[in-house]
Amino acid sequence: MGGTNSVIDVSLSNTSTIDLNDYKCSDRGLLLPIISEYTWPIWVRVIIYLGGLLYLFLGIAIIADIFMCAIEKITSKTQIIKYPDPNNPEEIIDREVKIWNDTVANLTLMALGSSSPEILLSVIEICGNSFLAGDLGPGTIVGSAAYNLLCITALCVTAIENGEVRRIKNFKVFLTTAAWSAFAYLWLYIVLVVFTPNVVTLWEAVITLLSFPILVVNSYMAEKNFFFKSKESEDDEEQQKLSQMSVWQRKKLFESPVVSAEEVLMYQKKIGGRTDLTDDEKAKLMAAKILKSKEKSIAHYRINGVRQLTGGRKNEIELPEHLDKLLKKNELDEELELRDEFDIELTGNVLKDLSENKKKSVIEFAASSYAVLENEQVCRIMIDRYGRLDQDVTFRVETIDGTAEAGEDYNKIDEVITMVKNQTSFQLDVTIIDDNQWEPDETFFVKLSLYGDQKDVKLGHKTICMVTIIDDDEPGEIEFSQAVYVVKESIGTFEVNVERKNGADGQVSVAFRTSDINAIADKDYIPKSGILDFKHGEITKTIPITIIDDKTAEKDESFAIELFDPKGGVKLARVWKTVITIINDDDLKNIANRMANMVNADLDAISVVKKGWSQQFLEAMNVNGGDIESAKSMDYIMHFFSFPWKVMFAFVPPPHIWGGWLCFFCSLTVIGILTAIVGDAAAIFGCLVGLKDSVTAITFVALGTSLPDTFASKIAAKNEKTADNAIGNVTGSNSVNVFLGLGLPWVVAAIYWQIKGLPFTVKAGSLTFSVAVYTIVSGICLMVIFFRRFLKVFGKGELGGPSIPKYLTSLLFVGLWIVYIVLSSLQAYGHLPF
Repeated sequence: MGGTNSVIDVSLSNTSTIDLNDYKCSDRGLLLPIISEYTWPIWVRVIIYLGGLLYLFLGIAIIADIFMCAIEKITSKTQIIKYPDPNNPEEIIDREVKIWNDTVANLTLMALGSSSPEILLSVIEICGNSFLAGDLGPGTIVGSAAYNLLCITALCVTAIENGEVRRIKNFKVFLTTAAWSAFAYLWLYIVLVVFTPNVVTLWEAVITLLSFPILVVNSYMAEKNFFFKSKESEDDEEQQKLSQMSVWQRKKLFESPVVSAEEVLMYQKKIGGRTDLTDDEKAKLMAAKILKSKEKSIAHYRINGVRQLTGGRKNEIELPEHLDKLLKKNELDEELELRDEFDIELTGNVLKDLSENKKKSVIEFAASSYAVLENEQVCRIMIDRYGRLDQDVTFRVETIDGTAEAGEDYNKIDEVITMVKNQTSFQLDVTIIDDNQWEPDETFFVKLSLYGDQKDVKLGHKTICMVTIIDDDEPGEIEFSQAVYVVKESIGTFEVNVERKNGADGQVSVAFRTSDINAIADKDYIPKSGILDFKHGEITKTIPITIIDDKTAEKDESFAIELFDPKGGVKLARVWKTVITIINDDDLKNIANRMANMVNADLDAISVVKKGWSQQFLEAMNVNGGDIESAKSMDYIMHFFSFPWKVMFAFVPPPHIWGGWLCFFCSLTVIGILTAIVGDAAAIFGCLVGLKDSVTAITFVALGTSLPDTFASKIAAKNEKTADNAIGNVTGSNSVNVFLGLGLPWVVAAIYWQIKGLPFTVKAGSLTFSVAVYTIVSGICLMVIFFRRFLKVFGKGELGGPSIPKYLTSLLFVGLWIVYIVLSSLQAYGHLPF
């Protein structure tokens, strides 16, 4: 990385004199080479150094994963504060809050975690080169900034499914960091060209470094609306936000993430009776649901991105296809989710005036479910508006496939609708396709969402409705919705559902009766018999059953309910008999405790902050961290290549020791050592293939150090509801790269040369041209992102949107990156008159 090249003559027996240029390339390194490889053919050396460089990038990604785990442990630290209950101001409840503010964490530890290779490369290069500035470190900083802003953003824009959009939630913070990013690179140009050309003075270096804490403070103030509203109004907004949460959401906000038996019972209300799910599948489903409901940091996605790249254990619950479909279906609406029993008690409070005394317009579906006969061909869905009526409101309505598929069973809808002033309802007609063929009853969903930035418009509670298409070609079949029910003895009266499927034509009936198994009628339950009448189009009936609580300890007891004597052409389906098992309340709690332990085990398995040394080595030596069932072919391939790195880095102290700080500093040290070797390998490789350091930096090194961020951003773009974790922090990270990656080594070098009484010389040349080109292309990119947020043609979102504008945006960003690479390379080789 910049040693003095002396001219020598090296002769070996039986060989000709070695080319001095080959030796010159080997002399470029601070640590490399460790053998006299300059005697080998140049093509062999190119392959060795290219392979070594790629393998070093893999190693840095793996140790950066551990580094991010330490940061996740540090920034996830919480404390308990007292907070008034939003629904009962006189009651004080405990609230668990993070000590680290998200914006501060993202711009300090998180930015350092993702950008540490670039920053350390710049520091090591200047310190290892007798405090003389080089091209590799600064070039990598600018090159990675260009790749992150242009290429990663382009990938994230197209990663969203057609029609969907992602918006940056903390847009004020994004604007603040974007402004600082523009200042950072403009400041570089001013320092190197305007103030003192080719010289960096101590005060210029200090300003560069001090810009980092100023950026953090300024961004924090922007997040807290310091310049726009008072603290009191901010507290009011927090109270309002809390008051609109469901009990389940508030429990997740206020309580420990450890799952309790009571929470398992809440989930069992939705899935507990399903005979097609094992206990392990139910536990995985619940764990996945909990994990999805939690807010995730940038570190979470970066860790997952690295592990996808290296075949390590993912920090997500990987569900089989049938469970994943069930989870997605339940997520469509809170009405369909695995919700807890307290939601019903809270309904009166949750549904209180969302319009805030008619200050805001509220829109929602009139009902959460609809059923329509297939031959009716149209399902009429009503959308209501209440509260403030003296304004237009715009919203988006889209259909989502369930078991029914758009184009085959119904016509897809994806429309933007406007309710004009004083309009209180809107009639939405969905066309149903009648194909005259028998098929089971099918469902699809209609989703309601706000369109654009409308501060005085809110969504109500019924934002998704389910539509059931009832086949009208057959009277249908009747069966119980579940083959088995498990109820506690103290439940009182509960309902058994009887469903009419595969047709709903005409009026039909079926008889039912209870029968003992080992439970005794009139002692353990109230016997019941009768006839269920289904009118034309009706698909559900219920049988209320009363359980007798005798207050004595006894074994589990069961009885049955059977259907018989169907009339009207209807037939009995497979589940014509259901068994109800009455268990003691304590036994039910034991079952719930066992399930809770299984759920917590699933969550602990993917935790990045609870592992000890033994578990680190176990995961390091097994593909996918030991989760063989979820491993894919690529996981095996990448695990093979990364195995030595994984085992070596398993010696790093686990994140739970000393609050993550020991792991933090040990990982940072290892990253520094690997980065020094990367700098040497990159310099020698560039020399061997005839690339200048500035070109090597903006291509090979920038791409290699940014690869984990690429995976992380794509995952965040697809899984998050906002664009913050995908691209919202790119500008902040780019600013930190300059202020720390150049400010820190510049301060050290400027002090060193000032003591010697000499100026600290930094050749502007390629660096300032690269900065100028990047500033122009980044300005174009940021303007496009800004326009995407506010223009309807892009879907009013930074990511996703309509297909053609989405792909054109992506092509533009990639094209700008290619322009940056080409122009910077041409200038470095003197082909441009600049």
